[in-house]
Amino acid sequence: MALVNIEGIDPWLTEYDACEKLFREIMEHLTMRDGTPKTSKTYASLSANIRLRMKQYTREVQQLKSKVEEASKLKTITFEEAERRTRQVEQLQSKDIQLQRLYEPRTNDYVSSRASLLKTGSSAFADGGTTSWAADDDDDKPLDVQVSVNDLMSHQDRVLIEQDKGLEELCKVIVRQKEIGQTISNEVDHQNEVIDDLADHMERTDESLINKTQQVRNIHSKDRTCVYWIVILLLFIVIIIVSLIN
Repeated sequence: MALVNIEGIDPWLTEYDACEKLFREIMEHLTMRDGTPKTSKTYASLSANIRLRMKQYTREVQQLKSKVEEASKLKTITFEEAERRTRQVEQLQSKDIQLQRLYEPRTNDYVSSRASLLKTGSSAFADGGTTSWAADDDDDKPLDVQVSVNDLMSHQDRVLIEQDKGLEELCKVIVRQKEIGQTISNEVDHQNEVIDDLADHMERTDESLINKTQQVRNIHSKDRTCVYWIVILLLFIVIIIVSLIN
């Protein structure tokens, strides 16, 4: 994906937005294909275009994932940012699996219908029925039927393999989400312990502050009492001096 590194904009975020846009375009093409007859050239053209875009989407998501892993190893981004980007990539992978499932059932329906027709024709041929294959005396027809069945079975095997790969990717995403959930849970427990310790420290500080305040009040009260006694003593001395003078 060729992108211009604009100053102030993270290229990874730009590529992520491009993947999101590509996903929406593929969904629009799938919607258009749903309204098109399966036997038309437009349907075939849309299917080929969708397939190419899906491959591009898968490749770009893998590139985003590799860049996150590389940045995490080089520590060019924080751990929290790496976790956030990993979750975003996993969401893109989930969308990739969604696209595969939206695209493949149409192919599976086509394969199933062809296999059903071939099975019916083969059964009628084995029973000596009056189908077009049984009625045809050309010796090449059974071979063509056999080749078509093999082709369809091979295609169906490839479809199953791709679906298995999709399920494996989904399993990896679920495992990763579970690990992230456990990490968040552990972090929450740690933060709760820190908050509890902080609350205990605040209580001890409040008690100490109350004690110190009471001590200051006591000292202040004693200081005022001392001043009163000094004043009284001075007045007493003045009274004695005045009495002696008289």
